[in-house]
Amino acid sequence: MRVWMPAGLLSAWLVAALLAPVLPLSPNDVELPKVLSGPMPDAWFGNDELGRPVLDRLIAGARTSLLVAVSVVCVSLVLGTFIGMSSAWLGGFWDHVIVRIVDVFLAFPGILLAIALAGILGPGIENVIFALAAVGWVGFARLARAQTLSFRHREHVLAAVAMGSGPSRVLIRHVLPLIAAPLIVEGTFGVAGIIVAEAGLSFLGLGVQPPDASWGSIIREGTRYMLVAPHLVILPSMALMLVVLSVNMLGDTLRDHLDVRTKELHEIR
Repeated sequence: MRVWMPAGLLSAWLVAALLAPVLPLSPNDVELPKVLSGPMPDAWFGNDELGRPVLDRLIAGARTSLLVAVSVVCVSLVLGTFIGMSSAWLGGFWDHVIVRIVDVFLAFPGILLAIALAGILGPGIENVIFALAAVGWVGFARLARAQTLSFRHREHVLAAVAMGSGPSRVLIRHVLPLIAAPLIVEGTFGVAGIIVAEAGLSFLGLGVQPPDASWGSIIREGTRYMLVAPHLVILPSMALMLVVLSVNMLGDTLRDHLDVRTKELHEIR
């Protein structure tokens, strides 16, 4: 159950997000007779303050969260890995500068920096991706640097250097495969963090703008009607919680699977 339940929830999220453009959805259709109506047969999750179907808007919001999460994690992973590996390999002044920059970023909460950048750049999904990626690379850079430092003196790496391989070839062919597992696990947990951050920015009005749907903006709009239509807050909040919880649970499982020490401990038991 520990694996199949979160896997099923994530599969439903991915399928809904990927098929949203081709599904017969009407997330922006206004139907005034159905304003604030609760769940019913033709609208399983009810309708919002403009009569729009909540289920359709949740599916559209799932696509938004998937797009932002994948984009930010991919950019942060590539950029942070490159900076971290380069810093550890070159050392000296370059490594000192990178470490100081990372320390400065880590001195402030990442979400506050993202809010500041999103406020400066203005609302919009492109600016949200840029703002979150601008602060998301730090964790990957720190992890990549630490892992590269631990592997740069391995025998096969020293042998590749002695045979005349250039730094880029050594890092890509001999070091990157060794540090890929912890980076993948970090990226998995990063997806959960980005989903929450995107919802938070949209809740503050700095993310996706109406009429486009985002789980954060749906929750923000529903807070004004909690007493008469609590489903406008409860349902998107449950969707957000279940997806983030599922990603974290699968991240824990993936980490245990890739951690050799954990495998050996289970075998001993």
